[in-house]
Amino acid sequence: MSFEYDDRGLSSDAFAGALRDAINAKDVTLSWLQKQLKHRGNRVSIATLSYWRSGARRPEGVQSLAALADIEELLGLDEGDLSRQLPSTKRTGPLGPTQFPIDQQDIEKAVKDAYAALGAAYPDTSREVTTHSVTDVDAQGNVSFCSTRSVLQATSGTMTATPFLELTPGLPTPAPIFRAVSGGRIAGTYSHGAGEVHGVLFELDAPLTAPDTTMVEWSVAYPPDYPATRETGHAVARQCRELLVWVRFHPDALPDWCEERVSTPSGVTVTPVSPGGGGSVHLVHRAFGPGAVELLWGYGPREPVGDQPG
Repeated sequence: MSFEYDDRGLSSDAFAGALRDAINAKDVTLSWLQKQLKHRGNRVSIATLSYWRSGARRPEGVQSLAALADIEELLGLDEGDLSRQLPSTKRTGPLGPTQFPIDQQDIEKAVKDAYAALGAAYPDTSREVTTHSVTDVDAQGNVSFCSTRSVLQATSGTMTATPFLELTPGLPTPAPIFRAVSGGRIAGTYSHGAGEVHGVLFELDAPLTAPDTTMVEWSVAYPPDYPATRETGHAVARQCRELLVWVRFHPDALPDWCEERVSTPSGVTVTPVSPGGGGSVHLVHRAFGPGAVELLWGYGPREPVGDQPG
């Protein structure tokens, strides 16, 4: 499937010229660029790169824009140097499938109940183009605070609000404390009876009409009676251009082990990871979803798989 939008009526000269200049300045070939993109998981053909360089076509859609972000980095450019040169478009690009990111029917039913109670259509008509989720871990090694910043796009019609939910499958909890940081306000709250799904209706500052985007930011804090939690992550029901999960550990609670758990329709992958020099772990996935990216950690020997971290 092609992810380029070929519209001869719009000029791509500025973008093509900037791309040509960057390639020449780096003194690399399209073949080199294509191979580097492939190593990063972006399969863009040399023919497509040639079209972009000539101005015959331009990047369009989530996967091509993800590749463009890598191209900027590979060519030594600042973020946005090329993407800012793209002509505006009134297309959302390919949306891909929508799928509940967790393979648990009871949780999906609870999520549907939450959407209905908050007056929102299910599945949601928005998608997260880029999302950065940052979690702070306290001196006891437990999750203490999480903030999420996202570029949100309307995929059809006009939207005025969207739900944000916290899911804890198999672990009933009291309601966490949601706060709208920027881009909107909290217009409603909900807690499912089983205590495994809590959420809010985030009302946008202004209506959003497809395919426009907006920036939103919200945070979640956890009350004193919240269960000790040593895992965090983010799930998306549609493909996301970039998903970043960043976990920052208190210097007195650096974990003995960490592992990344990635769940997609094709299965679950678990990978050991280690905190960096600054005592944090960041997980970056491009063109990701539907699915979930999680980080789990602990102290002492690794608990047997299936035990509840914490």
